[in-house]
Amino acid sequence: MFGDIASGMGAFGNGVIGYFVPFLFVLKIVVFFHELGHFLVARMCGVKVLTFSVGFGPELFGFNDRYNTRWKISAIPLGGYVKFFGDDNAASVPDTAAVAGMNSDEKSVNFSHQPVRSRAAIVAAGPIANFILAIVIFAGVFMIYGKPSSVARVDSVQENSAAAAAGLRGGDTILSIDGRTIDSFNDMQRIISTSAGKQLAIVVQRGGAQVALNATPQLREVKDSFGNVHRVGVLGVARSMAPEEASVEQVNPVKAVWLGMQETWFVVDRTMSYLGGVIAGRESADQLGGPIRIAQVSGQVATAGMTALIHLAAVLSVSIGLLNLFPVPLLDGGHLLFYGIEAIRGRPLSERAQEYGFRVGLALVAMLMIFATYNDIRNLAPS
Repeated sequence: MFGDIASGMGAFGNGVIGYFVPFLFVLKIVVFFHELGHFLVARMCGVKVLTFSVGFGPELFGFNDRYNTRWKISAIPLGGYVKFFGDDNAASVPDTAAVAGMNSDEKSVNFSHQPVRSRAAIVAAGPIANFILAIVIFAGVFMIYGKPSSVARVDSVQENSAAAAAGLRGGDTILSIDGRTIDSFNDMQRIISTSAGKQLAIVVQRGGAQVALNATPQLREVKDSFGNVHRVGVLGVARSMAPEEASVEQVNPVKAVWLGMQETWFVVDRTMSYLGGVIAGRESADQLGGPIRIAQVSGQVATAGMTALIHLAAVLSVSIGLLNLFPVPLLDGGHLLFYGIEAIRGRPLSERAQEYGFRVGLALVAMLMIFATYNDIRNLAPS
């Protein structure tokens, strides 16, 4: 009996390590570049940076650079922050008493005394850095491995499927969907998977002629190779591809960057479509995940190799950049909202209004984290 218990504890420990290490690797990359965006633009604007922290809570280790900025790794790995001169906390809320007592030299390097355009640029630099990181990673993968390509030929059509209802036949080659040229079967799958319930205009090559069809992908639950369940659009077609039919297109740096931008936009578009579907009631919110889910996926993806894990970092970087742009006080987008109001009014909102805004933002972020963690725990529980 004790041997079984020890074996179970060992398996649990290995599972935790297998998830935790890849999770930290992915998260640290994304958080570091997000905060680096804030840091670099702040330095360009002449703002004094007191602290650059990856993580929250007690410092594990760190050092001071020649500008006396404290760079540190902190104990709680879920996030990070850059603290500017005159800030009261990591959320860049100014220390009112300290700011009021500053002389002219101190005000010149204080964040809250910068022009609104400079403050907006510093805040926006974090999410922008996330998007740039994703583009660079995607472009690097394309440059190293090339772009997989295969003819989007339909070899078979399932009975009673969306493809059958639309009139697709075996032997058809899909040329375009909603005006977008289809270069490979994978391109077709990606569009179909994110278009459940949406009518698509499809042009196929059939014999020597082009035929226009309309198809509406059906929403289905499918499992990935790790056993995770996803709800995606399904057309009901299959491709039996021989090894010699698969090819890889080598791309130059310029095209790789363009493809990286397209991949980044795909993640943004898919995320916004899903959130819009949740708000409209077309999608279930149970697909929203938090830190536990990210750790689980990181561990699973790590088994596929370092390239897959780096690719996940790019996807997560886009997601975090996009999330931070939401106009919720406490997030970067909330700060940008306040700065936009300030630019229009010619003066900032009152301290009381901003304080209430941050309280509402904190409540919203906390509720989102609780809900996402609830989803994580429910999805991990055995069915």
